[in-house]
Amino acid sequence: MMKKQYSLILILLGLTLTPVLAQDTNVCMQDLSIFAEFAKVKNYKSAYEPWMRVRKQCPTINVAVYSYGERILKDLIENGTPEEQAAAKKDMFLLYDEWAQHFPTKNNVSQIGDILSSKAQAMIDYDLADLKAIYNTFDEAYKKDAASFTSPKHLYNYFNTLYDRYKAGDNEVSMELLFNKYEEISEKFEFEQTELAKKLDVILKKEEAGTALSSRETRNKRVYDVNSNAFGIFSSNLDAIIAKEATCENLIPLYQRNFEENKNDSQWIKRAASRMDSKECSDDPLFVTLVEALHALEPSADSAYYLGLLNDKSGNSDEALKYYEESISLETDDYKKAKILLKIANKFKSSGKRSSARTYANKALGFQPSLGRAYLLIANMYADSANECGDSQFNKRAVYWLAADMARKAGQVDASLKSVADKTAESYIGRAPSKTDIFTEGNTGAVIQFDCWINRSVTVPNL
Repeated sequence: MMKKQYSLILILLGLTLTPVLAQDTNVCMQDLSIFAEFAKVKNYKSAYEPWMRVRKQCPTINVAVYSYGERILKDLIENGTPEEQAAAKKDMFLLYDEWAQHFPTKNNVSQIGDILSSKAQAMIDYDLADLKAIYNTFDEAYKKDAASFTSPKHLYNYFNTLYDRYKAGDNEVSMELLFNKYEEISEKFEFEQTELAKKLDVILKKEEAGTALSSRETRNKRVYDVNSNAFGIFSSNLDAIIAKEATCENLIPLYQRNFEENKNDSQWIKRAASRMDSKECSDDPLFVTLVEALHALEPSADSAYYLGLLNDKSGNSDEALKYYEESISLETDDYKKAKILLKIANKFKSSGKRSSARTYANKALGFQPSLGRAYLLIANMYADSANECGDSQFNKRAVYWLAADMARKAGQVDASLKSVADKTAESYIGRAPSKTDIFTEGNTGAVIQFDCWINRSVTVPNL
């Protein structure tokens, strides 16, 4: 009897609560619509009260509670009274935690890395925590969900906070930890830049084929260019930081000390060899030890490339080329293949083999059309050859037109290089024949053929 009465009470309570809950949801939906409209036009002050009501009463109703809430609190921090600013800074902490709790995914894909890295960035922006707490929050974001931790600014600050701790004498941050974290973050930068390049290359191939882009593709290209530029800037900043510490004087003893412990770790050896190569430390015997150990452990595109480099340094050009070609054949990823080809092109350029350098640069572009640095490499070699090509002073200087075209192409395919590419092109145009020179020569529209290694022609511009 008691059980029946209890069941009846629950049913009655359910019937009573259902319209109340529905009413609360309707109110929340109305407030959601109100604050969203205010937020869209950046009237964050008017959005605040309806937003707070929805946040408290219906925290799981829509992710806009948090995406717009972030903007509302940022506006208060920038424009509110001192009391409002202080309260909003504290509330920002809670907002990110609530976001991670109620909307950890988007379309069933985790967003924890993005949310927590945004929280860490807010700690920096509003001076909310010390370096260790900031770094630990970035670290938590990266370890829990590196896939959605994609902001170049956040990735840069993830490393920069560790570097600041190192420079401040934090005993928990050794030079080895610093270098390991740099390698990890720089690999993440490379991965994200490659993902962008893949998307951009689809559009570039379509443009090269003379096919008109849709409005969506045009819009996407602008977005890819903006993101590519951001990654380029922060990646360069990252390299600039580590350059202060990653000298041969620091790297060689560090890797010597840790080699025995890591001699069976192919990733550690690969990173050590890569760092020594990039910092021009490859003349040290340790580099040979690393390369041989890597090739014995895991014959790969990387180890074959380094064996080619060693033979290059020893003057064994034919053997070096054999290993370089082996490196390319072992690599299955087109974008990694492009990077290896560009490295080989740079090695040939350094040894004065310009025709071979251009061949490998063009091969690299065949695998990655957006690899602007390959165009810059060719542009630089053309410019360096100006005095060797052409049978007159005018024709020698005409080489700079070719160089400028190549430099511009670099900026067209890679937005992160646009500034340096444009400046380089302007510099070359400044060395090319002027309008006065063309008028004096009287050869407007003439085709000049370069019979040196360049083996290309250029048309004199019309006046």
